[in-house]
Amino acid sequence: MVVKVGVLKMGAIGTALLVEYLLDERADREDIEVRVVTSGAKMQPEEAVVAEKLKEFDPDVIIVVSPNAALPGPKAAREAFEGKPVIVISDAPAKKAKDELKEKGFGYILINADSMIGARREFLDPTEMALFNSDVVKVLAATGAFRLVQEAIDKVIEDIKAGKQPELPQVVVTAERAVAAGNFSNPYAKAKAMAAFYIAEKVADIDVKGCFIEKDPEKYIPLVASAHEMMRVAAILADQAREIEKGNDTVYRTPHSKDGAILSKTQLMAKPE
Repeated sequence: MVVKVGVLKMGAIGTALLVEYLLDERADREDIEVRVVTSGAKMQPEEAVVAEKLKEFDPDVIIVVSPNAALPGPKAAREAFEGKPVIVISDAPAKKAKDELKEKGFGYILINADSMIGARREFLDPTEMALFNSDVVKVLAATGAFRLVQEAIDKVIEDIKAGKQPELPQVVVTAERAVAAGNFSNPYAKAKAMAAFYIAEKVADIDVKGCFIEKDPEKYIPLVASAHEMMRVAAILADQAREIEKGNDTVYRTPHSKDGAILSKTQLMAKPE
């Protein structure tokens, strides 16, 4: 059976940049077909009309990715698919909607370290936006958060392939859960990965203050700039964690086979099994 995976993106979080590629990193999986629609940067309720385009694909499972899934736009997007398996991927502010998501039968993966950007005009330009997101991606990839996302979605795909009612994930991705998925062998690598995740989590607090609370540019510009510096440091620590594992030849890899099975290996020269 080929499972149709629909991805709807509203607005930007780091996970949205690569989520569909986490499922088919070599573009050779034969058990899934994927379509992506997006509203771009905007995420107002009227933007949820893009869901109608995705409905034409008739997906078996839908992934809705957005910042703050508690907002009206992302809510309208996921509710357009009510009755089908829907997995919401969002950031820490979406925890306000956890109970509602459970009540309505939606799955969710909420990633604490996928933090808000410093969206002040005096500071944020396209280059700064791209650099921030590249740092977020490095943190989420190297700490293990992306692997947790990959495995949770793959489990739903496997359930659908087996003809079962899928058990949708209900996961808040913390530092502990991320590094567990990262499967670090060296304790210092694990510690650096945890530090990276914790720092990235705190970025959101500072950017919320800089974007929504402080009104004086003399205060909010340094705040959002400092938050971006923190994310940069988090990315450096995440990179160092992976470099330690490389030095020990213990980088944990989980490639997909053509039939969608998740293989694994640690030694670079070994074949995944």
